[in-house]
Amino acid sequence: MTQPQLSLPGSDAKALMQLLATWDNTTTIVLHGGCVFEFKGPFPAGKEGEGYFNLDGPVPGFHGHIRLDAVDHIYLQSRQHRGRDSHAFCFQDKQGDNIFKVFLGRDSNGQLLESQLKTYLNIRDTLSLPNTGADQ
Repeated sequence: MTQPQLSLPGSDAKALMQLLATWDNTTTIVLHGGCVFEFKGPFPAGKEGEGYFNLDGPVPGFHGHIRLDAVDHIYLQSRQHRGRDSHAFCFQDKQGDNIFKVFLGRDSNGQLLESQLKTYLNIRDTLSLPNTGADQ
């Protein structure tokens, strides 16, 4: 499958996940075997170890182990969902299949969180991550 036009290289996966861990609430979607699993809350911080990027959020919370080399590219998805703007980072493999997606969060009125939207649009428009000074 051809890499989507609006995408970041998979080599940016670690830096992007480190950025997402600094954001407020997001919605993380994991697709597997025809099922959709959702986690609403902060994306957990993580670190590399034993060949994975290990997510280490609070308990109870979202945890996991992500093979960074499985992420070929990160597609930037912007579309309408139920009549509202929706934006997500779609971490995809070489075949263009979604491994997981992270959607921008919403406030109590259902509006996208403004700081996340601003950063997302900047990434989408420049196809580069902001320099956060985080260890990449």
